[in-house]
Amino acid sequence: MTASTDVDVVVIGQGPGGEHAAARLAEGGLDVVAVESRLVGGECPYYGCVPSKMMLAAAALLDDARRVTGRAGAAEVHPDWAPVAARIRDEATDDWDDTVAVRRLEDAGVTFARGKGRLVGERQVEVEGTTYVARRGVVLNPGTDPAVPPIEGLADTPYWTNRDVVQLKELPGSLLVVGGGAIGVELAQALHAFGVEVTILEMAPRLLPPEEPEAGAALEQALSAAGIRIHTGVSIGSVRYADGGFSVDVGDQTISADKLLVAAGRKPLLDDLGLETVGPGPRHR
Repeated sequence: MTASTDVDVVVIGQGPGGEHAAARLAEGGLDVVAVESRLVGGECPYYGCVPSKMMLAAAALLDDARRVTGRAGAAEVHPDWAPVAARIRDEATDDWDDTVAVRRLEDAGVTFARGKGRLVGERQVEVEGTTYVARRGVVLNPGTDPAVPPIEGLADTPYWTNRDVVQLKELPGSLLVVGGGAIGVELAQALHAFGVEVTILEMAPRLLPPEEPEAGAALEQALSAAGIRIHTGVSIGSVRYADGGFSVDVGDQTISADKLLVAAGRKPLLDDLGLETVGPGPRHR
């Protein structure tokens, strides 16, 4: 039997949008419960924008050092990933701990509930054995997960997503990146600067498919000049993992690498949210 608590608003998901909504509603005098099963703050500060920009900033410092030493002295520049990994852990993510973010919510007057939030009826949300009944309404901000293409064999391999890459303590010798969007290219660029041999596989005709064609063309030229191998407009037939390495069939050739990063977009976290338990809601003209 679950306990029941009446509140004004329940906010499911504490990414940037959910956290902001919960805090503003509480500051406005409402009784608000914020629900999150992962880390308050969402993908960006822990697994996305913030750590990836630290990686790119470190890569830029390496490029500057290589330019200063010149072609003859470039071999004297020895990339060291350890300080980058330590800075991501200690400065960006607090070792992937959201205590500070939770306290920020509570200081704004929000009640925080850790766990999976699921709709169980109109304006009713169940979290870890407690049902919150919202007098005003429920705000849905469930976030996203990495999208995994239905490539033969891929699901059975230990592929990486962005979450794995930003937590790396050691870098592989080579990396295949499935996806030439923003996430794929920035991680490819950062790791390549630290000595990883990188190949990008993009099924669309160009990099950054949602953006202007000129942006994708300029980026492809810059990354290719840096030594990153890029294949656009490709069809990936299958993926295999054996003897500690990946093999990917691309058309009539097979491309191999130590590790494989899937960066093929995002999908909304709508599974088991309980949307089927509520009606369409009032119509607004």
